[in-house]
Amino acid sequence: MPDWLAVVILGIIEGVTEFLPVSSTGHLLLAQHWLGARSELFNVVIQSGAVVAVLAVFAGRARALMFGWREPANRDYLLKLTAAFVLTAVGGLTMKKLGLKLPEEVSPIAWATLIGGVLFVLVEVWLRGRTTTENVTWTVAIAVGLAQLVAVAFPGASRSGTTILIALVLGLSRSSAAEFSFLLGIPTLLAAGAKETLDALKGDAPHEPWSQVMLGMVVAAITAFVVVKWLLGYVRHHTFIPFGWYRIAVGLAILLFL
Repeated sequence: MPDWLAVVILGIIEGVTEFLPVSSTGHLLLAQHWLGARSELFNVVIQSGAVVAVLAVFAGRARALMFGWREPANRDYLLKLTAAFVLTAVGGLTMKKLGLKLPEEVSPIAWATLIGGVLFVLVEVWLRGRTTTENVTWTVAIAVGLAQLVAVAFPGASRSGTTILIALVLGLSRSSAAEFSFLLGIPTLLAAGAKETLDALKGDAPHEPWSQVMLGMVVAAITAFVVVKWLLGYVRHHTFIPFGWYRIAVGLAILLFL
């Protein structure tokens, strides 16, 4: 298979899975067992393309937060996003310095995918009949920031999956949980991509040609835009249970066949 076609396929996988609660990193690592391994630079940096999609979808919300920060509600939300990001950034850098790397084995990914799926089903069943809120509290913000570190440590757990799951447990509505998770993903994924890029420019670690990395980013951006628009409409009237069962099926399939 030509390299450019493999990159396009991986970009589509990234765009589809980055903001669905199913783990983009897990799907990328699994796909690369058939399409050929890619560098950590590639896997991290193409996520920045998905960020462009979120910025496009939430352009109005992002402008309100950045330029209307003097309004108490916007300032409060922005501070909570910042606190959650700082927690993730500090924790992520610490884990990186301790030598944390993406696993080459598929079994940890399979178990994280499977367990996350079971938790989504259980939490959604537990939420039936319960009242939720649209208000992101400081407890939710801190918990979501810490939840991102779970996804860093366990590929397959899913960044969006862990953050949405913990927000639901703490009483946030599905729409508000998805929005906070997606907006928090903007600085988180951009920072991760920037760090990997700087490390690559300063070091001698082998990686793909930059043209391939950019192609993956563009494809991921286009795909993620469609997926994010769809998901925001979906969660207004549906639960995350189908994603839970999907994760269970994928996790079991990996354990059985790989």
